[in-house]
Amino acid sequence: MNARRTFLKQASLMAGASLVIPSFAFDKVSNTVGLQLYTLRDELPKNVQGVMEKVAEAGYKEVETYGFSDGKFWGLTPKEFKALLKANGLKAPSGHYLMDAYSKSGNTDKLKADIEAAAIIGGKYFTIAGAHVDTKKGIDGFKKTASDFNKVAELAKNAGLKFAYHNHDFEFKKLGDITGYDVFLTETDKNLVNFELDLYWVARSGNDPLTLFKKYPGRFPMWHVKDMNKAKPEQNTEVGKGSIDFKAIFAEKKLSGMKHFFVEHENNYNPNPIGSIKTSCDYIKANLI
Repeated sequence: MNARRTFLKQASLMAGASLVIPSFAFDKVSNTVGLQLYTLRDELPKNVQGVMEKVAEAGYKEVETYGFSDGKFWGLTPKEFKALLKANGLKAPSGHYLMDAYSKSGNTDKLKADIEAAAIIGGKYFTIAGAHVDTKKGIDGFKKTASDFNKVAELAKNAGLKFAYHNHDFEFKKLGDITGYDVFLTETDKNLVNFELDLYWVARSGNDPLTLFKKYPGRFPMWHVKDMNKAKPEQNTEVGKGSIDFKAIFAEKKLSGMKHFFVEHENNYNPNPIGSIKTSCDYIKANLI
């Protein structure tokens, strides 16, 4: 009888805990290293097939696209690009697109074409790589863009995709007691709008990713992992060589809701872009996952 009481008590406690533990705490966290292809923007247009082979050889299993234009990814149709990914053992769970034209005119034609391409290549997230904000209007400017996020997220949802927004640093400027990024997070539907946190730009703006994780748990299913040069913070460096404490950040990946992360490197490559991405990938595999 005592054993039965103990069992029932434990079961009751577990059931109660399930009501207060957020669902993202049980989500699978990715240990797959991804690469934002903008890192190789000078090489890709010259030889997309060869570059994708080198990305795979460097140890990456996922990529994030950019630059979809005139119906193609670097001269390849979405179906052709998906085949190239598959041939190299790669997947593209996210891609970077723009929505400024929609925000200005309300026309959704370009958005729908981009969303369709993202779905064809097997994407999970339709990610906006920075959005226009009328900063002269202060908080109201950010609220208008947040409203647009909600609307575009509905379009993405209808195509089976999730919406995400990638930050830079301007979103973290103070608007009284809050920032534009706070406005984005509070004025968007958390069931529709996700955030891809660029860890470099957060640090560069003087903020702490861990503080954001605690304030908005589960809202950051994707990260950009980009390190900051210790001597010249305006420059990048290979992951593990800079000033960002990635070990502390990765220790809280479940709190953030992270499911995918992508290395990004925009300048100051050592010894060259391909060598740079391999160094970052090797460090992440050895020290962070």
